[in-house]
Amino acid sequence: MFSQDSRAGFDPRIGRRRFLADLGMGFTGTALSAMLFEGGAAKEIPAGASAGSIKARAKSVIWLFMVGGASHIETFDPKPVLTKFAGKTIAETPFKNVVQDPKVAKNFRMFAGAARLETKILRPQIGFRKRGQCGTEVCDWLPRIGDCVDDLAVVRSLWTTDFNHTAQSLTHTGRLLIDGREPSLGSWAHYGLGTLNRNLPEFVVMGRPPSDFGGGRLSHQASYLGPEHDGVPIDVEPDRAVPYPPQGAGLTREAQKAEFELVNDLNRLTEVEYPADPALRARIKSYELAFRMQTALPELVKLTDEAEKTKALYGLDDPITAPLGRQCLVARKLVEQGVRFVQIYHGGSAEDENGLWDSHQDLRKNTSERCREVDRPISGLLKDLKQRGMLDSTLVVWATEFGRTPNVEARPDGENDPEELRGRDHHIYGFSAWLAGGGVKGGITHGATDELGFHATENRHYVTDLHATVLHQLGLDPQRLEVPGRKRLDLERGRPITEILT
Repeated sequence: MFSQDSRAGFDPRIGRRRFLADLGMGFTGTALSAMLFEGGAAKEIPAGASAGSIKARAKSVIWLFMVGGASHIETFDPKPVLTKFAGKTIAETPFKNVVQDPKVAKNFRMFAGAARLETKILRPQIGFRKRGQCGTEVCDWLPRIGDCVDDLAVVRSLWTTDFNHTAQSLTHTGRLLIDGREPSLGSWAHYGLGTLNRNLPEFVVMGRPPSDFGGGRLSHQASYLGPEHDGVPIDVEPDRAVPYPPQGAGLTREAQKAEFELVNDLNRLTEVEYPADPALRARIKSYELAFRMQTALPELVKLTDEAEKTKALYGLDDPITAPLGRQCLVARKLVEQGVRFVQIYHGGSAEDENGLWDSHQDLRKNTSERCREVDRPISGLLKDLKQRGMLDSTLVVWATEFGRTPNVEARPDGENDPEELRGRDHHIYGFSAWLAGGGVKGGITHGATDELGFHATENRHYVTDLHATVLHQLGLDPQRLEVPGRKRLDLERGRPITEILT
């Protein structure tokens, strides 16, 4: 005997009154109800979030996320002392007290294992040098991004609480996955801002997202804000730019327009019956936007209007850099057309559910390859935005879910591997990110980790401080941006990193 709630197709959130209303409207009501609940029951989204009156310094955001956990020690946080003590355990150095620091227990939520910290220290696998007029040190695997360092604010004092790759979700939503779902940063931006281009989504996503193991698409979804604030995934290949494009020579644009108009007419009829249904409004908007996107988006991603030297700047002439290069160039074009938030994942992989920046072994080979893939495209993006006068109004963020341990990965026989085959474990106590443009000071570093790169020690910032900084620069107050009945913890909101702002 099945319970009522378990019967196929039954949704307990559809009340008797609504069912009878649908029935009274005949096919129109039942068809539209089915459409609304095809992807989950309609949600009652509270109207209007209080965002405060902060002066916006950025119109748009390009958020670059390295999936898997990029090593701060081999990218933006040089630690020469690791070379001096390589081959010794942390306990055998003058810094042995770092593992007894109260922050180790306080900052860590134990639910999926922890790094072993008694293994030998692994020296940095790449050198650093001072770059630009400011002299900020950047690793030699990222020379072109290093050339842009006078425009970067490098934050070397981030920390988080999730040791596992579910930190990918935490970095975007501010909440541990085991504690429930929260809207993503891009969704909050979408929720708090108006559109600048009615033919394109406000929040666009490119690249393969984290696997389900890392929270999957939660990193660009809106949770209780409602599906209309989800990020819209696109492909940068013109024939795949819009999911489910019209197929077959027999379907003309005029015929398709007529289909959309019919569906919208049905939607509008149902809207009369359900005037307060936000999910219905979201569905109407999505159909209208989808039709407009089918023309605007494929033309935008063709890149036929871009000069060859511009394409080369992003690395489109190199098969290694071309995938991210094309995404970064499309991101610039989207921002140019008024898209508010562009989120690009790098390192998402069907072969490795953790993400390709994960470096438990073969760190030297793995991280050098990932840096090779991103260096030219990201530097090209920064240079192109700047030469077009767009960097002042576009905030670019480079982020990852955590850093890597100063000691070698503690897998079986890991310490006995040749050095070039060794790796580092996940590290939540101190790591790096950077921001550029959009009212952020250039040519500075902010915060610091200790000599081993273990703990964030100066100007410590929880990962949600990045969220708060982004929202603040968009003119939104992270302390007031919320919906009635959905209170958030202060730690989930974060605080703007005011020291890096102009």
